[in-house]
Amino acid sequence: MPQKTVGDGTPTGALANAPAEAPAHRWWILAVIAVAQLMVVLDATIVNIALPSAQADLGFSDGNRQWIVTAYALAFASLLLLGGRIADLFGRKPAFLVGIVGFAAASALGGAANGFTMLVVARALQGVFGALLAPAALSLLNTTFTDARERARAFSVYGAIAGAGGAIGLLLGGVLTDAFDWRWTLYVNVVIAVVAFVGGWVLLGSHRDAADAKLDVPGTVLVAAGLFSVVYGFSNAETHDWGSPLTWGFLIAGGLLLAAFAWWQTRAAHPLLPLRILLDRDRGASFIAVLLTGAGMFGVFLFLTYYLQLNLGFSPTKTGVAFLPMVGALMVAAQVGTTVLMPRIGPKAVIPLGFAIATAGMAWLTGIDLGSSYPSAVLLQVIVIGVGLGLVMPPAMQLATGGVAAEDAGVASATVNAMQQVGGSIGTALLNTLAASAATDYLAGHHPPSRQVQAQATIESYTTAFWWSAVLFGAGTVITFLLYRRGVPQQNADAAPVVHM
Repeated sequence: MPQKTVGDGTPTGALANAPAEAPAHRWWILAVIAVAQLMVVLDATIVNIALPSAQADLGFSDGNRQWIVTAYALAFASLLLLGGRIADLFGRKPAFLVGIVGFAAASALGGAANGFTMLVVARALQGVFGALLAPAALSLLNTTFTDARERARAFSVYGAIAGAGGAIGLLLGGVLTDAFDWRWTLYVNVVIAVVAFVGGWVLLGSHRDAADAKLDVPGTVLVAAGLFSVVYGFSNAETHDWGSPLTWGFLIAGGLLLAAFAWWQTRAAHPLLPLRILLDRDRGASFIAVLLTGAGMFGVFLFLTYYLQLNLGFSPTKTGVAFLPMVGALMVAAQVGTTVLMPRIGPKAVIPLGFAIATAGMAWLTGIDLGSSYPSAVLLQVIVIGVGLGLVMPPAMQLATGGVAAEDAGVASATVNAMQQVGGSIGTALLNTLAASAATDYLAGHHPPSRQVQAQATIESYTTAFWWSAVLFGAGTVITFLLYRRGVPQQNADAAPVVHM
């Protein structure tokens, strides 16, 4: 049968597989994507700093306080794959812009909250629109940069934001809470959203790479329910215990639902998450790297924040400033890792090295005690941790989304975000539980519980969390070394994302 050609005699298949020329304004597109991603990542920690002020203002209980964080996490994690597929089916520009507008509106609603219920609803809506915005942003990055060197630079920026955004959120949250009040930790998203929306509207083109596919409704229900149950189960481990039916019951249900989802993806005509995305060895290793990084980073941000504020007496703003050396180290390492090391020695060396450095930094951080100071016991340690995370996060994100077909870019990007969110939920529950147990055990062995003993018990809880974060990073070292292939990954030209701008 003669091959079909277009007017100039070029085979249509060649056009379909050939990457389009990268847009001249791609670096401006990166700036827009970075602003949008920063808005989503900031919200994971910026509200945490403001929680005590919000609680005092709105008068909700300590037991209800966790729902300000959990409502966002539940909606975000459970709807990420749906958001990614919507971007593939209906276009990344519409998904990106709707996500920005919705996130800004939900933030304004939260900032104007007159009670606990209104604030929780606003946080849940932030999660809903964040689940649409985050995968659209990452998939836009994936389809905009097809040149290997430029793509590495772009992912170094994106990965640095993903890794350092939590620390930046602590700084910005502290500044806004000290200078204005807690409501501005939500209102600030409106300002950021205006910049991202205008840039997206002007610079992005609209194209649907999976326009002929259909939404996998059974798969959507199964994975949303499964992710919801897993995150909810780990959240309940904080407020109840691991023996509570609300913990293990939801974790078991989540595991069964996700297993059913995986089975259905092998049968569905238009699977929500094609298994070809997961079965690539390097991509699977990258998903695991993102999961373990999300879990281990919790020990850095939450417990170090407690130590700086409660033990060293830092203000919220000073606490945020204290994280800046880690942010700087992470950003430098991200550039070196993605643009210098990865093209030369490949992920099997770079990512396990990053995990090993982060492991050493976390182990070093366990040396804090009641007489420690920031320069002697924290500063160099967080710089080392930042270097390690900078060598892990951007390369892992780049490999997790690299080489997928354009019609799968959104859902592959959503899977990266889901791994990071679920990892954070696991870290929250696991490290909080272990830290609380360490403090309880220390108090049980020291009577009477004087102020000095209670202060040392908090140190024991922090160092226990740091040790377990080191264990998570250490597991990442071993797992990624075993899973990643040797050498530098070669991008498959047939699978390379096609740019439509």
